[in-house]
Amino acid sequence: MSLLTMLLVCSCGGEKGPQEKAPVSVKTEMVQTASATGGQTYVGIVEEREATAVSFTTLGVVQRMWVSEGQAVSKDQLIAELDDTQARNMFNAAEATKSQAEDALTRYRQLHDSGSLPEVQWVDIQSKVAQAESQWEMAKKNLDDCSLKAPVAGIIGRKMVNVGESVAPSQPLVTILDISSVKVKVSVPEAEISGIRIDTPSFIRVEATGRSYNGGRIEKGVQADALTHTYDIRIQVPNNGRELLPGMVASVSFSGQEAGSAQLMVPLASVQRKADGTLFVWTVDTNDTAHRTEVTIGQVIRNRVAVSTGLSAGQRIVTEGWQKLSEGSKIANTQ
Repeated sequence: MSLLTMLLVCSCGGEKGPQEKAPVSVKTEMVQTASATGGQTYVGIVEEREATAVSFTTLGVVQRMWVSEGQAVSKDQLIAELDDTQARNMFNAAEATKSQAEDALTRYRQLHDSGSLPEVQWVDIQSKVAQAESQWEMAKKNLDDCSLKAPVAGIIGRKMVNVGESVAPSQPLVTILDISSVKVKVSVPEAEISGIRIDTPSFIRVEATGRSYNGGRIEKGVQADALTHTYDIRIQVPNNGRELLPGMVASVSFSGQEAGSAQLMVPLASVQRKADGTLFVWTVDTNDTAHRTEVTIGQVIRNRVAVSTGLSAGQRIVTEGWQKLSEGSKIANTQ
């Protein structure tokens, strides 16, 4: 009996309640307000003012190329030539037919003027001359089309065909770029596009040239990118020295842009998405307990995002280590 009593006492004394989980180590920060647009700099790409694709209007084999990439060309300058052997033979035949018809017209004119030639025969001779002249005009055009001339002045941007290759009508041979002035293309978030007008002053820095430029008139796009929710704008920039070339990277800033109102800004990485598409952040209450809090976000600036609803200044949010959390988790702040 004594042994049984001791066993029962030991058994009852060994029972323990459910063990509490250890706090999760995370990093947190206080939500603060900040200006969303002050001093914003954008990345832009230099583009040509206009690009003209130049092509032959006839089928043939390229015999000569008279230009190279990067070369300046003037309007009507010869760019390339096709093998014109067949076109030239057709032109020579048409020219011979035309000469023969004109000679016959001269001889029969004397008979017609003297009344010795029937009117029907005279009309037939005139028709043959008209046909010969029409065929000559067509043959001359085909021969002229074997020579390709620049429709505008500019710089040869890209050469797409080499000597000896066959080309089809309307197949681009080269592109001629007009860089007398250029455009700088910039993608602007939708929340900031309203603050940029067509006459907003802009300042452009191009490291490739080591110079800064004042931007001119702004062209604003009206269709947003479906993925990034940004709008493309293009800033006109004079390029008298032709030192700005398409593809150069530029840093763009604007003045006169409306300053953004103070907004709650949080790290972009702290915003998570649920399966139903709603967004949330992990907030920490006064008892060091983590909770999912739904939020609505606004514009993204670098690695931070504005929060429109769901948070208030002074709240604590989890910025790192949120992958280990579940609703109601106790946290140990390692900030």
